[in-house]
Amino acid sequence: MKHISTGISSQISKTNQFKRSPLMVAIVLSLGVAVSACQDPNAGVQSAVKTTETKEAAEVAVVDQAQLAQEIAKKYIITDGHIDVPYRLENEFENVAEHTAHGDFDFPRAVAGGLDAPFMSIYIPASLEKTGGSKALADKLISMVENIANEAPEKFELAYSTAEVEENFAKGIISLPMGMENGSPIEGDLANLKHFYDRGIRYITLTHSKANHISDSSYDEARPAGGLTDFGKTLVAEMNNIGVMVDVSHISDDAFNDVMAISKVPVIASHSSARHFTPGFERNMSDEMIKTLAKNGGVIQINFGSSFINQEAIEYGKVRKAAIKVFTEANKLEKGSAEITAFKEEYKIKNAYPYASLSDVLDHYDHVVKLVGIDYVGIGSDYDGVGDSLPSNLKDVSSYPNLIEGLLKRGYSEQDIAKILSGNVMRVWKAVEVYAAQH
Repeated sequence: MKHISTGISSQISKTNQFKRSPLMVAIVLSLGVAVSACQDPNAGVQSAVKTTETKEAAEVAVVDQAQLAQEIAKKYIITDGHIDVPYRLENEFENVAEHTAHGDFDFPRAVAGGLDAPFMSIYIPASLEKTGGSKALADKLISMVENIANEAPEKFELAYSTAEVEENFAKGIISLPMGMENGSPIEGDLANLKHFYDRGIRYITLTHSKANHISDSSYDEARPAGGLTDFGKTLVAEMNNIGVMVDVSHISDDAFNDVMAISKVPVIASHSSARHFTPGFERNMSDEMIKTLAKNGGVIQINFGSSFINQEAIEYGKVRKAAIKVFTEANKLEKGSAEITAFKEEYKIKNAYPYASLSDVLDHYDHVVKLVGIDYVGIGSDYDGVGDSLPSNLKDVSSYPNLIEGLLKRGYSEQDIAKILSGNVMRVWKAVEVYAAQH
């Protein structure tokens, strides 16, 4: 990987705290031991000393990488493409300006993790496409985000542009940009696109778990449009013109291809991972899609949920779902019953969930970088959206330094990491802003 060879030397020149890797220290010292053992009758004593020095050097290097990760987290803007705080609070409200007992996001943890611009997901359940109420719920959730900022202005501010994100960062305030997960609230009316743009929506995930009036869904076997609908194609063009990023997470492969053929600006996958590790899971992006996305100048923002990261978690989910179905039918129970809830809890105790690891998540970053380069990958954790499925060491928004330290250990430079943290997404967002200003 080219990013490995260019990164380390630049960091050594920029910080005195970044030492030789533990592996290099061990190799050099072991060679020294081998030579002295051939020449010195006291080689055994010297070998023990060298071994101690090697261990101490390795420990220092690890500590330095952890400290450097903390420094990088504070030095650069960290943006996360998808955090489901609004819908979480719709179900059970908590004051996220203070420490909360539940969820993956609150102000103290965001500060600890160095998070500066989490995109608040205005999530709209797919069921509302048929029953109605999508627009009303979207407006309600947007108002909730506005209230979060208004009630703690020393901690949060809304951000409608890249410039405002940068200004808030300079002031030490967390920005709350917004993205809409599921375009259902557009309700087939382009006037609603303008309405939501004016309210602060800066990306739209075209659909969610079911096909809607805009696009087919990767989760839905029904593909009535064979990609984007005619309205969906018009909407994508209008999103370009007004300055709303197109989010291709959740949409079908055919719909993705339609977007790529239409969009005049780079697009994002706000919370998707690499299908290479989860064959057959269309919700993630194939290598060909990632290549097409990169050619478009877009960014894939890696989802941390274990079922997006490894196949084992996907298979666990399938087996669990089948077991619940058998239990429900055998006992003639209604969905949501106390018996089913108890069964789910017992199942979890008897069958441990196969959580992904930080290393597994890093594999997705490595894969994308090897495939298309460092400029096309970012963070889309899906915090507060994937339940109890988050990997070890990435459990909430305080965990970004762990991701950074992992990237350092894999040889990524500080400059490369800055692109992952926000540089790539900010580039796309700015390109969308520039195009819209010209149209």
